[in-house]
Amino acid sequence: MSVQTFTLYDMLLRNAAQFGGRPAVIHEQGEINSREFLARVDALASGLAALPIRKGERICILAQNHPGYLDLYGACAKLGILAYPINWRLTADEVLRIVARAEPSMMVVDAATQPAVADWPTSSGITHWYTFGTPSGPFAAFDTLYADTEPADASGTVMGDDPFAVISTAAVDVIPRGAVLTHNNLMAANLQTMVCMGLTESDCNLLALPLFHIAALGAAFATMHAGGANVLTARFDAAQAVQLIDAHNVTYLTSFPPVLSSVLDAAEAAGSRLPSLKHVAGLEGPEAIGRLHANTQAQFWTGYGQTETSGFITLQRAADRPGAAGRVAPLCRVRLVDEYDREVPVGTAGEILARGFVVFQGYYAQQEETEHTFRGGWHHTGDVGRFDEDGFLHYVGRKPEKELIKPGGENVYPAEVETVIMEIPGVNGVCVFGVPDAQWGEAIKAVVEYGDGGLSEEQIIDYVAGRIARYKKPKWVVITDALPRTDTHEVDREAVKSRWRQEA
Repeated sequence: MSVQTFTLYDMLLRNAAQFGGRPAVIHEQGEINSREFLARVDALASGLAALPIRKGERICILAQNHPGYLDLYGACAKLGILAYPINWRLTADEVLRIVARAEPSMMVVDAATQPAVADWPTSSGITHWYTFGTPSGPFAAFDTLYADTEPADASGTVMGDDPFAVISTAAVDVIPRGAVLTHNNLMAANLQTMVCMGLTESDCNLLALPLFHIAALGAAFATMHAGGANVLTARFDAAQAVQLIDAHNVTYLTSFPPVLSSVLDAAEAAGSRLPSLKHVAGLEGPEAIGRLHANTQAQFWTGYGQTETSGFITLQRAADRPGAAGRVAPLCRVRLVDEYDREVPVGTAGEILARGFVVFQGYYAQQEETEHTFRGGWHHTGDVGRFDEDGFLHYVGRKPEKELIKPGGENVYPAEVETVIMEIPGVNGVCVFGVPDAQWGEAIKAVVEYGDGGLSEEQIIDYVAGRIARYKKPKWVVITDALPRTDTHEVDREAVKSRWRQEA
């Protein structure tokens, strides 16, 4: 093992020595300090090694937030196992496609997700099945994995550039691509967050966003790396969030619409001004950010980043340059280029390219897509931005061929929704795109060509909700007897948007 190696497990060893008695994880059943958290991770790693599950194998996690989820991330870091979390809001068919690509040795579920995969243990080929909830049938209790014996030299074979987790991105080609993040990726992301936001051992993060999301995972690890605590909740609830913020002096919150507005509404109802809160980071509209600054002492941090960049690569306080996404972070470089990868002048829009310690290793089991994304020695994000004269990045949008909709922070590709709508008998064409939305930041709109009558907007919405995750269903549907077409009879997307974007 190289003397330069420092993995996520090394971070836990350091924390146990430096912050041993300080709280690391606070949850409904109690409090775990840094020494206790390391002991839990070691015990779980012993149990996994005894099964055996070895370095490089995958563990899929389909569950809401749970103390065992964080333990499992730690144990995977120690043993070199790949954590492969899955969005629990997906349908069973969507989950199955991800699992087929991941080919895991183990799958961990909970009481909420177990019914969706109840018949899988007999047909999937996955060897080990565990649940955070009550055991039943082939689903063994996750707690039984914690063992007292230490596997010999278990952490000595794990290096900083080894893969740690595969975090799913949007379903570009039906199956969500899995961004492979290494120990070094997340360590670099931790350090950027700690430096830019000034996190210390006195900080406390409300871990209410789901742990399959890079925003939640990044905030949790950065706070942990700084020696702070994570207050863990199974899922977001605004009233509960206010109670936990005030009870545990939470300083840090990650937000996507409508999280911040909901928290501010709940705080107002509870008569709280959230006095401990210092940092709120993520994506929000100007109205919610303005309310935060007016009603609390907290600052909203905004930036630009992707799962593929382990989180943000530009960051700023929103008040520093309203409308901007911040300056380039310390451990990466950013270029803006035209369609021939030639750098564009200041003030000109171009594709955002990134390089640095935070850029992911590649897409899991998709070498061709990885090579294309990394062409020329830079990660091509598919997003468009422009730099102003002071070096602040301003986000412009997605490249047309990589159009993306982000309702409430989730990633939805129009093509996936369009494919489902085209399954409906009588539909001759469809165009799906994003529109501004006061509640979710952005919402999905579908303009559907259907000339025979008898199909309602509600039926289309319900059909999509029954086929793929509900957050991918359109909020708005327009039915027309003819969509604008190009000379090649393709749907003219720009003409559709120009005509129907403002209609709700």
